[in-house]
Amino acid sequence: MAMANLARKKAINLFNNTVISSGALRYSYSLSSTFSRGFASGSDENDVVVIGGGPGGYVAAIKAAQLGLKTTCIEKRGALGGTCLNVGCIPSKALLHSSHMYHEAKTSFAKHGVKLDNVEIDLAAMMGQKDKAISTLTKGIEGLFKKNKVTYVKGHGKFLSPSEISVDTLEGGTTVVKGKNIIIATGSDVKGLPGITIDEKRIVSSTGALSLTKIPKKLTVIGAGYIGLEMGSVWARLGSEVTVVEFAPAIVPSMDGEIRKQFQRSLEKQKMKFMLNTKVVAVDTTTDVVKLTLEPSSGGDQSVLEADVVLVSAGRNPFTSGLGLETIGVETDKIGRIPVDERFATNVNGVFAIGDVIPGPMLAHKAEEDGVACVEFIAGLHGHVDYDKVPGVVYTHPEVASVGKTEEQVKEMGIPYRVGKFPMLGNSRAKSIDDAEGVVKIIAEKETDKILGVHIMCSNAGELIHEAALALTYGASSEDIARTCHAHPTLSEAVKEAAMATYDKAIHI
Repeated sequence: MAMANLARKKAINLFNNTVISSGALRYSYSLSSTFSRGFASGSDENDVVVIGGGPGGYVAAIKAAQLGLKTTCIEKRGALGGTCLNVGCIPSKALLHSSHMYHEAKTSFAKHGVKLDNVEIDLAAMMGQKDKAISTLTKGIEGLFKKNKVTYVKGHGKFLSPSEISVDTLEGGTTVVKGKNIIIATGSDVKGLPGITIDEKRIVSSTGALSLTKIPKKLTVIGAGYIGLEMGSVWARLGSEVTVVEFAPAIVPSMDGEIRKQFQRSLEKQKMKFMLNTKVVAVDTTTDVVKLTLEPSSGGDQSVLEADVVLVSAGRNPFTSGLGLETIGVETDKIGRIPVDERFATNVNGVFAIGDVIPGPMLAHKAEEDGVACVEFIAGLHGHVDYDKVPGVVYTHPEVASVGKTEEQVKEMGIPYRVGKFPMLGNSRAKSIDDAEGVVKIIAEKETDKILGVHIMCSNAGELIHEAALALTYGASSEDIARTCHAHPTLSEAVKEAAMATYDKAIHI
């Protein structure tokens, strides 16, 4: 507690006369330069104003307040947590879990001596459980705002000047929020496709796919990325015939190639169908079913695919329109992202940006790290985010998680390397619970044994990956993991065995 209070005092003192070092980079400024914005002093002036209450925004606001900075967060939705909590990460994980429980009851319980008759889906109850989780968590963030004395303004914010935000409040009316430092954390929105109109009924985005009122007999997913595969998996478990249409030659192009192939085979065993190297050229919604006209990505003979519901999951775009960025001269690139420097500063003095609106992976946990680092810089401390060590997870079953480089990337870099793999079939915990599909793969530099990348496909891979993330962060070798005692029996022993296989030999295979 004493150390925390000391850090706050240091931050406040540094806020007035700041020197920041980052490797070879060094920044120096004081209230007479960067932080002096020429406003009239007054109780309504904030040290930090955050536009957007998603994972990046609300975390930045709380961290700023914890560092002793007067902070206001503006959120247009009227519910904190952003896309992730309201119509993204959280509701999708709720439905993934519920649908997995149903699928297990139908297909696996009997093997464990649990016999049930007439297992049925109550979709309304399933959606109700999801909505309860959302409500509980959004209220929890409001509680954290109150605890940390963050002012919460509900409404749409727009720049009047680099130091003033006009807010059209949800209650009606307009207010102006002033800040010495303003952080843009407005997240991202669904990326549409030419010629396809999303109505959130028959042609849906991920938002609509989380709130369907009945189970579609046939669901077509356009896009084989994280979101498309997760939502396709939900409805496939609940009984839909799911076909995934992907323009690229492979699913999840950013995934390690070897793991990707195993992952696709796993999803195909779950009766999901894939049409790769395929593009949608037309959509007909004039009949009772949606008719998609398809053709090879490189051109060729067309075909028609019918569906009851079509999920458009072709990625996301940064949400930077309607903020008045042009009014104050904040630069954006051709897709609307905001270029920033090492301190998350835009080209306009005192205006910062984090999360999905800047280049980098569009992930909630990356946005959170951005938010903390950005505020630390503003407060005169040192912030840091290493985008090469941000883990990614596909929350299907089995899950797929990765951190660091893929084997393809290491080859392209020309680094001599070794690979160690361990199948979950050799893991006693996985076998004992009859859930032994998957593998752990570790890539390490040949000469030094330094870990370059870790890729895991198994149940709970999203939990196991953080040992690897920590190892990469501290430059660990595969031998470091291999010589670390892991409790038995646990799934994490597969990570240890893969590490052993990287620098020497695994025991249990």
